[in-house]
Amino acid sequence: MRGIRIGTAFGIPIRLDLTFLVVLPLFAWLIGADVGNLVDVLNGLFDVAMPVEALTAGSMPWVLGAAAATGLFACILFHEFGHSLVAMEYGYEIESITLWLFGGVARFAEMPEDWKQELTIAVAGPVVSVGLGVLAFLGLLVVPDGLPAVQFVLAYLALTNVALAVFNMLPGFPMDGGRVLRALLARNRTHARATQLAAEVGKLFAIVLAVVGLFANLFLIALAFFIYIGASSEAQQTAMKAAFQDVTVRDIMTPAADLHTVTADTDLSTLTDRMFRERHTGYPVLSAGQLVGMVTLDDTREVREVERDAYRVEDVMETDLVTIHPGADAMDAISTMQREGVGRLPVVDERGELVGLISRSDLVTAFNIIRTGGPTGGERSTLDRLSSDPDFVQR
Repeated sequence: MRGIRIGTAFGIPIRLDLTFLVVLPLFAWLIGADVGNLVDVLNGLFDVAMPVEALTAGSMPWVLGAAAATGLFACILFHEFGHSLVAMEYGYEIESITLWLFGGVARFAEMPEDWKQELTIAVAGPVVSVGLGVLAFLGLLVVPDGLPAVQFVLAYLALTNVALAVFNMLPGFPMDGGRVLRALLARNRTHARATQLAAEVGKLFAIVLAVVGLFANLFLIALAFFIYIGASSEAQQTAMKAAFQDVTVRDIMTPAADLHTVTADTDLSTLTDRMFRERHTGYPVLSAGQLVGMVTLDDTREVREVERDAYRVEDVMETDLVTIHPGADAMDAISTMQREGVGRLPVVDERGELVGLISRSDLVTAFNIIRTGGPTGGERSTLDRLSSDPDFVQR
């Protein structure tokens, strides 16, 4: 979720996802189309007397819809800053804050594992939302009756900010309430186990939310899907992080001596034949023994089959390489592959020489081997469990 960068605050890049450009006008239209009903609700809730006729005349509903929707997303941005600034106080890096279809998300470079820190960070956002709701209500009290449009926007934000805080505190991991639940569970459990339990609760919450959405609002079904996928993804990430603790790229990679490589002057027909025979879809490319690129099956598809004899690997290979050091953590390799959208990384030492290759299949194999050893692997270390597996050693 990269989005369009629109600015920076407190050193944190602020981005707009493309879905935000759809949902903001949609929210503005929904609010504007329902101004009459909203005025009745807000009048009764806050004991004010906003005139329905004045607020529903002409283009006023659409002006109010745009102002209220923009204000709501601005408050969501402050909500995310609540999480982010507290996290920064603990020393965590915030890569960005992005506004998107379901509100906002702060992207952390590393998630906290200390339960007290996670608890504080998780509740900071809802606390900010409640604070904004209170400020909007206080503003509503002092705005004169002659400014009903301002009253409407302030009353709407007072209500929605408190509702946002309450909804976020429901145990729908990875929502704020789910993170609070994980923090509380982690007081007397491992972080991985607490994540697994919180994720299961989050999935159950998502199923209930989807059922409610069938009878109430289809938007809730989409939100339920996001929560379910988010809970599953974070639980998997945490399980992998626990499994790969103290495991480095060197432990998992295919060493240079065992690598299948190609030279830059190999023609594409020969390359595709090798791919078929060796069941490989990506190769490091060497020239005079030095790594100069990577070539994959997708690269060969750019050239028509009848022309492949005339093309060399150097014509289609990727030269802007993403590499990793053999001493890096295995989780760093996973993060790099996800971030760059690649399935394999050349492993390069301090001298810039190719010493191996690590792929997604290497990581999956290693993960499965580690998991077969149970939560702790008995008396054997993680590296022992990897080195004792003949399939992994001989691949």
